[in-house]
Amino acid sequence: MKKTIASLLAGTAILASGQAALADGHIEEITVAYFLEWPLPMYDAWANGEFDEALGVTINWVSFETGTAMSAAMASGDVHIAVSQGLPPFVVAASAGQDIEVVDVAVTYSDNQNCVVRSDLEIDADNAGELAGRRVAVPLGTAAHYDFLRQMEHFGVDLASLEIVDMAPPEGAAALSQGAVDFACGYGGGYTRMLEYGNILLTGAEKEEVGILVFDVISAPAEFVAENPDLVASFLAVTQAANDRWNEAPNDEMLANIAQQAGMDLEAARAAIATMAFPSGETVLGPIWMDGGMATFMAGVAGVFVEAGSIDGALDDYTDRVNPGPLSEAIN
Repeated sequence: MKKTIASLLAGTAILASGQAALADGHIEEITVAYFLEWPLPMYDAWANGEFDEALGVTINWVSFETGTAMSAAMASGDVHIAVSQGLPPFVVAASAGQDIEVVDVAVTYSDNQNCVVRSDLEIDADNAGELAGRRVAVPLGTAAHYDFLRQMEHFGVDLASLEIVDMAPPEGAAALSQGAVDFACGYGGGYTRMLEYGNILLTGAEKEEVGILVFDVISAPAEFVAENPDLVASFLAVTQAANDRWNEAPNDEMLANIAQQAGMDLEAARAAIATMAFPSGETVLGPIWMDGGMATFMAGVAGVFVEAGSIDGALDDYTDRVNPGPLSEAIN
């Protein structure tokens, strides 16, 4: 597992980008990473051209399958802002020395990510120990990977006994449907398809009760944020305005735009977004998230990965990996 994550991150922490971002007033276009089949209110603003108008630059939206790939793209200078990157892949990259920052919380989704056990095995929370010796599909270095590690710890399943295969959620769902793996972990559309072939061990609420939090962040290279603070603040202002619209009065017109940009049909988007929550900027800036809580949680995530042998070591402190400045400017 460690070798696979290391290969994903190879070169990302120390790359000297030949595509360094230009300072405010000189940049003409940026690239934003996002996930397909992951419906967010900000996609309504994207569909309406609100980001382009507010930022005054051309925005290239590029889809990714994992947060680890987003980290690598930010390290190479190919991506300037990553939308809804899972916190665990962010922590993995930061722990390896990559100079990236969290600038907002994109979404919380305890019920839209999980591990699914093949139905015919008849394994649930009561007999989860029977997972020992099984084959599992996990997108390594992602939020689903952290979720998997914590659930195995909770149920006392020895990681060394498992055959862990690195698969993005869509591939994990396909492997589960074919009986090629005994259980699979994922998020989004891939996770939804997994549920057609199996059952979960813990609900979202049950995971939260044992301290398994699930949320994504908006992240960016620290250099890009430092050189373009107004642009990043404008991006977050549009994002927060879209979140507020959805939280106050969700409607089918917004949902249609969100579904289109996410590459989903309307009902699939409706079902997925119903499992998500979008905290306000004021909440994100508070103690649970950017004013202390997030940095502490990052350290806990890193500790889990270190103990599992997935990364070599953790940072002493993750406080400087959280930058509340652009969000504070965006909402004030």
